[in-house]
Amino acid sequence: MKISLIQFEPQLGNIQANIDAIAHLLDESESHLYVLPELANSGYNFDSKEQAFNYSESVDNSIFLDYLKAEAINRNTFFVTGFCERDDDKLYNSSVLIGPNGIIGIYRKLHLFLNEKDIFEPGDKGLPVFDTPLGKIGMLICFDWMFPEAWRHLALKGAQIIAHPSNLVLPYCQKVMPSYSLINRCFIATCNRIGTEKNLTFTGQSVIADINGDVLVEGTMDKSQLISADIDLSLALNKSITNRNNAFEDRRTDVYGNLNSMLDD
Repeated sequence: MKISLIQFEPQLGNIQANIDAIAHLLDESESHLYVLPELANSGYNFDSKEQAFNYSESVDNSIFLDYLKAEAINRNTFFVTGFCERDDDKLYNSSVLIGPNGIIGIYRKLHLFLNEKDIFEPGDKGLPVFDTPLGKIGMLICFDWMFPEAWRHLALKGAQIIAHPSNLVLPYCQKVMPSYSLINRCFIATCNRIGTEKNLTFTGQSVIADINGDVLVEGTMDKSQLISADIDLSLALNKSITNRNNAFEDRRTDVYGNLNSMLDD
């Protein structure tokens, strides 16, 4: 399958401009799965919770998601997008998985970064993995990268690829992704944004890493671009490192605990 990352500069509070930027990058491309940045509908660096609320949308009433749903149908493809989600009077920093038949699932960011703590509720949907015709897809968002337990949790639940919409400003994440891919023997697709909003400059360098920790493709620091890689998700079913070592079966859970006991049904 072919996966593409749509690295661009979301405009704060301008949904139509963000749709237009995505449409321009999509153009004549053909991929099975597209991943967009964190908060792709709204932009990121809000002045206040009230401003974020004004720039948010509900999942059931969203110009932005309606556009992606239409593209998913027209292209017979899948999208993962960051989304500023309004749920009654609460806001969530969310990621939405969309396919040709509509919305498949939602993940809400667990680990809030800096001023996000003043705006968003902590995620309350756990760490779901979604079965799709492409394979099993998990989602994390931006600063979730700092917590290896989240990646291992998704991998233990069978995620073959983890889509990771991001608005990264720290310089570390892109270097860590290949290591997380290797130790969990799964693919990772980190789609970061570019540009500057007020006092924050985003680092670009979107990256796709494979099960061996190899970087398949990497974006620039400062250009809007669509970057793609061909991957075989079935490889993520093989957790063997050598003919006598398995990344999951060789874990010493008797010493350091067993995440399996905490996995959702």
